[in-house]
Amino acid sequence: MGDFSFEALVGSIRELDLRFVSSAVKAVNVNLTFRNWCIGAYISEFELHGSNRAGYGDKLLFNLSKELKSTGLNNCGKRELSRYIRFYIRYPDVGLLLPEAVRIQYLSICSPADGGQNHFIGGIEGTLSPQFRTPPEKLISSLSFSHISEIMEIEDPLKRLFYEVECIRGCWSVRELKRQIGSLYYERSGLSENKEALSRLANEGAEISSPLMLIRDPYVFEFLGLKPVEVMDESEFESALLEKLEHFLLELGRGFCFEARQKRILIGNEYYFVDLLFYHRILKCHILVELKTEKMSHEAVGQLNTYLNWFKANEMTEGDNPPVGILLCTEKNDELVRYATAGIANDLFVSKYEVVLPSTLELEKFVADEIGALRKKEMGCQSVSKDNSN
Repeated sequence: MGDFSFEALVGSIRELDLRFVSSAVKAVNVNLTFRNWCIGAYISEFELHGSNRAGYGDKLLFNLSKELKSTGLNNCGKRELSRYIRFYIRYPDVGLLLPEAVRIQYLSICSPADGGQNHFIGGIEGTLSPQFRTPPEKLISSLSFSHISEIMEIEDPLKRLFYEVECIRGCWSVRELKRQIGSLYYERSGLSENKEALSRLANEGAEISSPLMLIRDPYVFEFLGLKPVEVMDESEFESALLEKLEHFLLELGRGFCFEARQKRILIGNEYYFVDLLFYHRILKCHILVELKTEKMSHEAVGQLNTYLNWFKANEMTEGDNPPVGILLCTEKNDELVRYATAGIANDLFVSKYEVVLPSTLELEKFVADEIGALRKKEMGCQSVSKDNSN
């Protein structure tokens, strides 16, 4: 059997685990990609050949989204449905890779009754010839749907191909892909006389995609029925502090009703997460709480105000007041609290929330006490660990 040491045993199990986890994540991503392609295909074919399509017209996506959400389907908002249609149009040959049972179902549903052409296999709209396309099997096995979503927003087919190839070659994370597009990597490459050197430079320090990062993809965790709080990347310290803060606000007994932890919102084509979300039954408004385990910054203030404006535009119902935000920042022993409102002009309401909500001093004291307790506990655990190692 050779020199099968204990260290070799540990290494072998870790390698085995990584291999199976990676395979499972890849299977999830491929199935999610197929699912979204099929949704886009179904809608596109219905728009062309549906028996009662004329009755929906421009309201099709709105009505479909509403109906699908009522059945419990995730990621089926109007914006997402439009994205799936674009995916189908940009990459129709993905359908050639569908499992046989799914292809048969698709063709049986979408074959035009009037004898018209089914668009199951067609040329990619506004793109390059087949020999200058990324093979569909390579595309879906190497890139998540979030990667594809970013790339397919690019109108220029050659530019799309460029980012497909570079993203696959560099194993970029979605965030890295966005950064490279934003830095005009394609345009710089076109002007560069040494493209290989530019490629090496672009990939130095690039954030690499990993199975754990893919599971945290909002499309993936909703597809798997997971809640954001179950997959978000929080430090133990931050997670413990948020949990204590949640209990603290609920125990005040001043009208706080808990709604969500890591509430996901979609702004443009990007997902953001609100740390804690409450509805206040006395103030009749949403309360958004953001915790930053760092010094107060303009970016943090701007982020909270962006969330507030999004809630004001998308979540307010009749009788609601505009949302209120609480920003908590910590840096060592320096705690700072900032209240924010989304364009509230009603002075009476402002004075009312200052009475009903916990005061700045009250929150600062709470945060300071909890940080002290958590750090003391952390130091105690480290001390016990050292003693055990001795």
